[in-house]
Amino acid sequence: METLQKIGLGIKSFRDRITRRSYALNRLDHKLDAIMRLRNGVFVEAGANNGKSQSNTLFLERCRGWKGILVEPIPELYEACRTYRTKCRVFNAALVSDDYPSDTIQMEYCNLMSLVSGAMKTEGADAEHIARGAEVQGVQPYTLTVPARTLSSILDDAGIQQIDLLSLDVEGFEGSALRGLDLDRHAPTYILVEQRFPEEIESYLGSRYEAIADLSHHDRLYCRRDRLQRAA
Repeated sequence: METLQKIGLGIKSFRDRITRRSYALNRLDHKLDAIMRLRNGVFVEAGANNGKSQSNTLFLERCRGWKGILVEPIPELYEACRTYRTKCRVFNAALVSDDYPSDTIQMEYCNLMSLVSGAMKTEGADAEHIARGAEVQGVQPYTLTVPARTLSSILDDAGIQQIDLLSLDVEGFEGSALRGLDLDRHAPTYILVEQRFPEEIESYLGSRYEAIADLSHHDRLYCRRDRLQRAA
């Protein structure tokens, strides 16, 4: 009996550690959980990396029963993501606006700080971002071409219309990525966006969404205005 009790306490301790663990930078996953208070939701995370490092959705999947879609443009990270996040649909693409003219786009690899060429608006700003990322992470940057898709085309392929959370962290390209989301068909309840160029985000979301929280110095959470009105 004593042995069984010890095993039970060990399992409880393990579960407690899992439910307290944050995978996201700045504990964004726990902050989201505290605001949304939702189990068995549906997420989309763009800029998913390997599915674990600084993930905003892994905690929700493991501890709150969520499921969803991960989008990662770098092939080696996409493959790692597929291996690690087997419960998710994983897509290999960089997100672009609905008027982007090609099915591929150039990127600069820098692991967690990889970016679409031109995302920081100038060559100098791109180069500075990549140099800083290479130094901090100890990686060797390189240039590559990846598939380009709109977010709504991915959601159509996955057969998903109802989205509880969109997490968008694509190193300065958030405005273009959002312009590939048809809000008449796919309007997430919550959108978490890394705010490098906030005016681009506000211009696209402003009429339908309201900013409800700054979860870090550059991560802002929006909620659909109609959902806020229902809750009021």
